Amino acid sequence: MSATATFPVPTPHGPRDVTVSYARVGRGAPLVLLHGIGHHRQAWDPVVDILATEREVIAVDLPGFGASPGLPGGLPYDLPTTNAVLAALFEALELDRPHVAGNSLGGLLALELGREKLVRSVTALSPAGFWTQAERRYAFAMLQTMRGVAQRLPLPMVERLSRSAAGRTALTSTIYRRPGRRSPDAVVAETLALAGATGFGATLRAGTTVQFTDDLPGLPVTVAWGAQDRLLMRRQGVRAKTIIPHARLVRLPGCGHVPMNDDPALVARVILDGSR
Repeated sequence: MSATATFPVPTPHGPRDVTVSYARVGRGAPLVLLHGIGHHRQAWDPVVDILATEREVIAVDLPGFGASPGLPGGLPYDLPTTNAVLAALFEALELDRPHVAGNSLGGLLALELGREKLVRSVTALSPAGFWTQAERRYAFAMLQTMRGVAQRLPLPMVERLSRSAAGRTALTSTIYRRPGRRSPDAVVAETLALAGATGFGATLRAGTTVQFTDDLPGLPVTVAWGAQDRLLMRRQGVRAKTIIPHARLVRLPGCGHVPMNDDPALVARVILDGSR
């Protein structure tokens, strides 16, 4: 069920109210799902029903993405602020150290929450933050190109392209290995979400100096990487394993950067196994 929560977030200038949109379904240990930059919580739709058979699933629209409004004026879209927002959201939803899974930016955020000891386990799917500077510049250029295309294409053209597998490939092949599997309605919705994401530019700018360098001792961590990830190359998973030696490193055959749509059953199993 879709809902919103408004809650105070501590800032250097005093508490500020933040509103977050989320969907909550299923029963079991709570599992929070975090999407990537420019995406929205519906990125998780292919796996939510599977996960909900064993977990209470809370899929979140990050501030400035999807149906969540942007952060209050003056708040930066950096990791400390987003950590504070998610910690306050957990408190508002009465989630005591939930499991968390994230993709791309969401994977980095999941690892940050693990570093802050706010979660019980972390599953990071192609997480940001394990790049070289050249790899980061390449990824950011690709993301800016995707955003520019989404903003320039008229809605009728997006709708027309989404009706064919070739059109869906043209719109989404950067992030999906099997874009033809994405439904036309989902492709239209995520193209609009990318075009309208108010937090996109500030989040990208905040990411220029981001590098994840901390081990997470005592915390179950799974890092999974699509074998055909075209945005964040899979060699970055090897770096993640070097930084977090006890992490379980999983290869996702036939999957791209957003693997939930490419192989829902495999991704759901990886998340469930990582959140015991």
